[in-house]
Amino acid sequence: MWISRPIYELLPYLYMLVGAGLLAAAWLVDAGIWSSLFLVVGALSLMGGLVLWLRRKDYRTKQAEYDSRSLDDKI
Repeated sequence: MWISRPIYELLPYLYMLVGAGLLAAAWLVDAGIWSSLFLVVGALSLMGGLVLWLRRKDYRTKQAEYDSRSLDDKI
């Protein structure tokens, strides 16, 4: 499945926004199981967005430092 680049770039931020929203909802809702569910899903979504953002950042940093010429071409 392919998605357009602007949507792909927004996914980590969207995950973090949804996670923060669910954490806020867990704090505001006093409905027993719903607040617990919002808390767990919100924490996982926030953590997933952060991990995705950090992995992309690390990958792009390493790609920028990588010399695309092979080792044999350097001689």
